[in-house]
Amino acid sequence: MRESISKIDPTELELSDKLVYVNRVAKVVKGGKRLSFSALVVTGDSNGHVGIGVGKAKEVPEAINKAGAIARKNLIKVPLAGATIPHEIRVKFGAARVLLKPAAPGTGVIAGGGIRPVLEAAGIRDVLSKSLGSSSKINVAKVAMLALSQLREPKEELAKRKLVLNETAEERGFSEDVKVGGGEG
Repeated sequence: MRESISKIDPTELELSDKLVYVNRVAKVVKGGKRLSFSALVVTGDSNGHVGIGVGKAKEVPEAINKAGAIARKNLIKVPLAGATIPHEIRVKFGAARVLLKPAAPGTGVIAGGGIRPVLEAAGIRDVLSKSLGSSSKINVAKVAMLALSQLREPKEELAKRKLVLNETAEERGFSEDVKVGGGEG
């Protein structure tokens, strides 16, 4: 059940890029080592929009530019509850797992590795997190993005569940007072 994700236009947002990680890769060939670089960039507007990108090139600045362009293409909207997330979530991506928990105001971003820049770029200021499994910054950033994309707005989710419950009650022939929201009180 994959929901259609509407593309977010990056030209309308004030995005800031943050370089998280640069990796030098050496390919051994007949004449010696051929060097190449990969860069992980996180972009966001600190107001609920965030994206990550990995760019590869022969030179570092070129890799960073590619990663920034990819990050702008992969923007998502994150539901926020004030300065934190609406609910706890655990997500797995490959060998990387992440746990995100909402926190009280004033707690700050308790996160490390590749999670912190993703949360900060999204505008989340109070959150508790734990990275489990892989310590690869790229995979941890990807799993953090996956977790943020799976967050749901509590009011929308509740309305969706009530709608499904009411439809089920109608199919089974229950009276109006049995349906959710149909009683007094």
